[in-house]
Parts: sequence; structure tokens; C-alpha cells
Amino acid sequence: MDGMLDVVVMAAGKGTRMKSARPKVLHRLAGRPMLRHVLDTVASLDARAVVVVTGHGAEQVEAASTPDALAGKLGFVRQEPQRGTGDAVRFAAPSLRADGTVLILNGDVPLIAADTLRALAAAARPDALALLTIELDDPTGYGRIVRDGAGLVQAIVEQKDASEAQRAIRETYTGVMAVPGARLGGWLARLSDDNAQKEFYLTDLVAMAVADGVAVQAVRTRDAVEVAGVNSPLQLSQLERAYQRRQAEAQLEAGVRLADPARFDLRGRLHCAADVEIDVGCIFEGVVELGEGVRIGAHCVIADARIAAGTVVHPFSHIQGEKAGVEVGGNARIGPFARLRPGARLGDEVHVGNFVEVKNSTLAAGAKANHLAYLGDSTVGERVNFGAGSITANYDGVNKHRTTIGDDASIGSNCVLIAPVTIGAGGTVGGGSTVSRDTPPGTLTVARARQVSLERWKKPTKKAAE
Repeated sequence: MDGMLDVVVMAAGKGTRMKSARPKVLHRLAGRPMLRHVLDTVASLDARAVVVVTGHGAEQVEAASTPDALAGKLGFVRQEPQRGTGDAVRFAAPSLRADGTVLILNGDVPLIAADTLRALAAAARPDALALLTIELDDPTGYGRIVRDGAGLVQAIVEQKDASEAQRAIRETYTGVMAVPGARLGGWLARLSDDNAQKEFYLTDLVAMAVADGVAVQAVRTRDAVEVAGVNSPLQLSQLERAYQRRQAEAQLEAGVRLADPARFDLRGRLHCAADVEIDVGCIFEGVVELGEGVRIGAHCVIADARIAAGTVVHPFSHIQGEKAGVEVGGNARIGPFARLRPGARLGDEVHVGNFVEVKNSTLAAGAKANHLAYLGDSTVGERVNFGAGSITANYDGVNKHRTTIGDDASIGSNCVLIAPVTIGAGGTVGGGSTVSRDTPPGTLTVARARQVSLERWKKPTKKAAE
């Protein structure tokens, strides 16, 4: 790119066939709104301005469409009413400059590739308009590329306006074009709504270019996935699976062992060292790093986490890093049915077992909480054993408080540690205790009512039916 590129993204449509109150471009593919996919790709281009044309649900669309990488470049215009693609670009035209190239995209074509867009922009010149085309076995619904006897592009004919002969054409327009900025304003002014839909078609620019002696370049792609548009839940689901299959194949080619590529979902970035194994039904979100030999059991959800070499995450575990992230050391054992929440920091050889939740806590090397426990806002020393049914009571109804457990301490079953509190190193808390004061190192602490057995006590009985 030469820095003379402006980008228009059309995102005004309602998407009636989606049968949803949500604007079409905000429906998610791989965990992100379709429009966000497009804008993230645009952010990798050397564009000087990006204009998103909104309409239906404009406020929602604009609020969800502000990637940091486009700060200072991104603007919005609203198309009211929506009268076609040409009309949409008319609304954007005042924000565009005439001394470069205008790249026009659709917000519901989420997987368009940056390299394809670079090639298309390079094909457009002050004396050339460039179209992205593809040949389809079933071109139904797409505008047809009409060429003359010499093979030169003459026009794009929309499906509803096409003759039978034109409908037989397999080369179709993808909805992506690059237009010389100096020509765009004049062509938009000449658009007419004299067609079956009574709309202003952007595709009519092709016939205008031919009439004005401006060359029309057709840049072909063979990748149907990157130019697939979404108009219905079915199409969205099909594109999701096609995208995920490609993600899975990329991981396999990099050496990751996937139990079943058809049951793998990546909704962010996944970085794997050698000999990583991933079972079926796993979902990865945000940025996840898996060290050498890590094994992920079936049906785990892992988001924004780093897991060191040799660790095993057993099935149905949920690791939820979000902004604070989660870090798991080497040769640890997580799950099954464990939950690690933001701010969890687990050292080497830590065990967090079934139905254990850890939030904003550090567990040093060798610490174990094997079942039915909660550790929130805690600092846990090395080799600590945290018993079943025990919790750190970290919230007083207003503020969070921290629990500190020294090295080699043992917390019995069904204990409540009321923060702020410190359990001394090497100490033991007897099962069933409620501890609200610091305990000395190396001691046994028991804080529970004295056991009493009442000999004359009788079980209650049911009253006889009246």
C-alpha cells in the first residue's frame, strides 16, 4: 500500500433472514462480531481512513466497532433510509478523498483476507476499477460478471435483473471492489434506481467505467470461504464450521494432536509447543499458550491462559483468564470439573481437583486442593493441602480480603477461613473449623463447638393424617 487508500465498510442492513433483533453484522463468528473480523483485517492495511456505513441498529453497531488499531482513522456515517449499496457509499463519499483508491467492503463478509485486499487495491489505478470475482458452481443470488467477446468485463448484472443467459454465468461479483477516488463521486451522482428493487446499485459503476473508457480489472479468488457472505443462521453456522476446520488443520500441520478436528473451536489465538494433545469438544478463547506435552481433556473451555509443560487439564474444566489472565505451572493437574478464574496463579505440580474454584489466588509449588473447595483472594504456600469442602471467606459484603496460608500447612475438611487471616507455616486446621484469627506456625487449630450427644432425644414423627 502507498498510504493513499480509503476504506468503506457497508454495515447498514437489517438482515431480515437472520430472524433476530440484533443487527446482522454483530452476529458472532468464532467469538467475534462479523464486522469486527472485517475491521481487524482492515487494520492490517495501510489505510488512511476507514468509514463504516451504519443504519439498522446504528448505535449498537458503532459501539461494537472500535478496534484500537484503527484509532484516529475510523469514522461512521448513517444511511437513512437504506436504499441500496450505491446509496450507502454516497453517504460515505464526503469522508473520502479523490487522490487515492477507495476499497469497498461488506460487514457481513467476515473472512476476507488481507492479502486479497492488497492485490485488489494494487489492481485499481486512476484509470482502472478493480473487482473481486469468483466462479461458483451455484451462483444463485450473486451478481454475474458480464464480459464481451474479447473477455473484457462490461457490467455486473444482479440476480433479479439478469436474463436466463446471464443467470447461467458462473463468474460472480463478491461485493468487494476498489475504485479510483477521482472517479467515484461522479459515478455515484449518475446512479439510478431504475431496477427491480428500486435501489441504487453500486454494481452499476462497472458499466459507467466501461462507458467512460476506464478499464475494469477482475481479480479472481478461488477461496469461496473468504468471500462467503452471511444472510441466515444456516449460512453463519456453515461458515463457522468451515473457519474452524481451517483452524484445526493449521494446528494439526503445526504438530498439535487433535482427537477430532471437527470438534475443535478456536475463538482467538492458540500457541502450542511440541506434543500437545487436545481431546474433543474443547473451546479456546482470547490468547492461550500451551507448553510442551500439555494434555487437554474433553470439553474444556480455556480463555486467556498460559499452561506450562507437562500439565494435564482433565475433562470439563473451565479456565477463565479474561483481563487478569490465568497461569498454570509445569506438571500440574487440573480437574476434572475445575474452575480457574481471573488472577489464578498456580505453581509447578499444583493439584486443583474436581469442583474446586480458584480466583485471584496464588498456589505455590506442590499445593493441593483436590475436591470441593473455594480459594478466593488467597496466597497459598508450597505443599499446602486444602481439604474437601473448605473455603476462604474473602468478602465481607463490601470489600474483598486476603487469606495467607504458609508453607506445609494443612487445612482439614469443611473449614471456613474468614479473611483477612494468616495460617502459620506448618500449621494444621482441624476439620470443621471456622477460623477468624491468625494462627501460629506449627500448631493445631480447632475452632468448633464441643460435640454433645443427647441420650433422651427422640426423632420427630409425622403427624397422623386428619
